[in-house]
Amino acid sequence: MKIYCTKILFLILSFISVCLFDAKVKLPALVSDGMVLQRNQKLKIWGYADAGENVNVKFVNKTYSVTADNNGNWNVMLPELKAGGPFVMTINDITLKDILIGDVWVASGQSNMELPMRRLKPLYGEEMKTVNNQNIRFFTVPQKYNFKTPQNDLDGGKWENTNPQTILNFSGVAYFFAKNLYEKNKVPVGIIHTSLGGSPVQAWMDVNSLKNYPEYLQEAEKWKNDDLIKSTESNEQSLSKAWYSELEQSDIGLNQHWENFDLDDSSWKTMNVPGSWEDHEGPFEGSIWLRKEITLPKGFAGKTAFLNLGRIKDADVTYINGVKVGNVTYEYPPRWYDIPAGVLKEGKNIIAVRITNGSGKGQFIADKPYYLEIDGQKIDLKGSWKYKIGTKMEKTAPGQTFIRWKPTGLYNSMIHPLINYKVKGFLWYQGESNTGKPKEYGDLLTTMINDWRSKWNEKDAPFLIVQLANFMEAKSQPVESNWAELRDQQRKVSLTVPQTGLAVIIDAGEWNDIHPLDKKTVGDRLALQALKMGDKKEIVADGPVYQSMKVEGNKIRLSFKKETDDFAKVSELKGFAIKNTDGNWTWAKAKAEGEKIVVWNDSVKNPVAVRYDWADNPDGNLKNKSGLPASPFSTE
Repeated sequence: MKIYCTKILFLILSFISVCLFDAKVKLPALVSDGMVLQRNQKLKIWGYADAGENVNVKFVNKTYSVTADNNGNWNVMLPELKAGGPFVMTINDITLKDILIGDVWVASGQSNMELPMRRLKPLYGEEMKTVNNQNIRFFTVPQKYNFKTPQNDLDGGKWENTNPQTILNFSGVAYFFAKNLYEKNKVPVGIIHTSLGGSPVQAWMDVNSLKNYPEYLQEAEKWKNDDLIKSTESNEQSLSKAWYSELEQSDIGLNQHWENFDLDDSSWKTMNVPGSWEDHEGPFEGSIWLRKEITLPKGFAGKTAFLNLGRIKDADVTYINGVKVGNVTYEYPPRWYDIPAGVLKEGKNIIAVRITNGSGKGQFIADKPYYLEIDGQKIDLKGSWKYKIGTKMEKTAPGQTFIRWKPTGLYNSMIHPLINYKVKGFLWYQGESNTGKPKEYGDLLTTMINDWRSKWNEKDAPFLIVQLANFMEAKSQPVESNWAELRDQQRKVSLTVPQTGLAVIIDAGEWNDIHPLDKKTVGDRLALQALKMGDKKEIVADGPVYQSMKVEGNKIRLSFKKETDDFAKVSELKGFAIKNTDGNWTWAKAKAEGEKIVVWNDSVKNPVAVRYDWADNPDGNLKNKSGLPASPFSTE
């Protein structure tokens, strides 16, 4: 009996020993089912295991063997492979399925790159319902920051095919870029999407890249302190909670239920929507309630509907007939609310909106749509609304530090974990958050491009930049513009850094929205740049590209890069300004003379420089015959 027990104990111990020492191979998040591997490049497949463990990778009828090093790291290099798939890869006892070989692009930047397809439904809703493309795949990187050290792996993420469910969360710009490329090349496209709204360029750069910017390095060093992060966030949350708690308690509209259908609002004042109540009441922070009565015929009663309240500064909660139908907590998203069946009535209906605004001018944004749609018929909601102040606060709402945007934090968590994964190139849509100090942007972006290429060991990888769109109110006279200066920095980078391309979208913005909906134009113009850098050299990817100027009396003659100087005919060229020796700018006339543009103003006798589309929201119309716009530029 004793011997039998001893044998049992030995077997148990042996089993435990095998379990302990036969550790499983672990793979990074990117190396997973459904991944797209870069064609025509040697590929690194890597992962983690116990020190000294043997790892066998089987792929496309070949086996690659390696032993994990003393730290448990291992990698194998696969040979160059042609586009195709789907394939299966086995790594020891792990099986990865549905692998494609094609072109992989990293798409990064701030909110306009991040903006998901679900926010673009008014333009692309029908396409989103029917899309089904197994050859366009996205991997969305989790939004994290880390100031201490570059991370080697991601906290999550997965490769997803494009279908009506997944596309809702895909970057709009990156999707249309990938769609265009696939249609032209018939090669699978993988997008690694890594972006974060509001982020400045320095958040995407590592410590070494910022060595010439001590203020950014000091800031990065400061936020290595976890206790500082916790205390800052805790303090800001407490202040914000206190402010909004006071707001809620003092808002008489909440206490008296001003959202109710049968509320007597006969004594309320009126204002026009779109518009600002502060134009009537003066500036204040707090809450305001608005109500509008509409009358519906019997056929509309009880049906589902769609409410579009444009865009509101700042947060809203919206009701119909006392029923909450939606809310948005900050100013940028559109107010699109689906109305369930049974809410609308025959005859009188009441739309009530409670708006809270913590700072700045509260308003319904102009030139946005405001309507209720039922069975395809739209009821216009612009015009007179009743309003009443819920409460006025003595102070503005507490600010926020936005720690996630600080230097190096996003590079460490959202870029460095990607650098082992071979890619074709990079898409970059960012810059709005750097318009406060635009003159340093060109150097920062150039440094970042060179560093990313070095990290990926791809010195010639295409880097495609989206230039900032037109935005904000147009100016009647030529003025200085930080947005124009940053666009010029982007233009100069595209002209001086090899293998960079510029997607000019100065004609695709919206004056009243920092997030314009036309993301297809952006993606298509990026795709043109990618195709031009690939094997389709005949493609026209740029509008007129300024090269040089020559003063001829009271006129300046502008020359443009060959093959971009086939100007589209227009009745009158707009967007040009000319500078006199006194340093003042004035609007100028311009006309095409063959392959040149001649610029002048009869009152300017000694011109010294020209600017084109140098404004926040310019109206220039210089394009080539392919319809591609010229980049804003200055000859200075």
